[in-house]
Amino acid sequence: MSDPISFEAYLENGGPSFMPTQIVVVPPLVLASLGSKTKRVMGTLNGHPIRLGLLAQAGGGRYLMINKELCRAAGVQLGQHVRLALAPDPEPDRVDLPAELAEAFEAWPEAGEQFERLSGSMRRAVAQHIATARQAETRARRAVELTERLARGAHPFRKE
Repeated sequence: MSDPISFEAYLENGGPSFMPTQIVVVPPLVLASLGSKTKRVMGTLNGHPIRLGLLAQAGGGRYLMINKELCRAAGVQLGQHVRLALAPDPEPDRVDLPAELAEAFEAWPEAGEQFERLSGSMRRAVAQHIATARQAETRARRAVELTERLARGAHPFRKE
């Protein structure tokens, strides 16, 4: 990872209209230092490790979407100034698979092949959908359902 660029910002309301959340607007000088082709970053938010996408703002600029779970983990809340250190993600397409999903792909290798054909954001959405379930039974059920759909060549989230 290249040297991170550190800055302070304000945690504010924002995000797309269909999903209001907390955001941090990345200053133009930081964006320029990260490079114009950078789509994903890694670093820290108040010392807590993060790996996020740089999202486009209406009218130009970019921001980071900071969900409630990340706010809790980093000990921050809406309206606070936060410290960030960011660098371009050296593996922007990397997706950490939950154990349940990895196990399901061992049973259905064709589903794993279909999974690899998905876009990076869709692979992250599938992994997050499984990983965020609180109960082990729910994670296992979601992994099986999504893997069955992928094995059939169907969309992972659409029941067909």
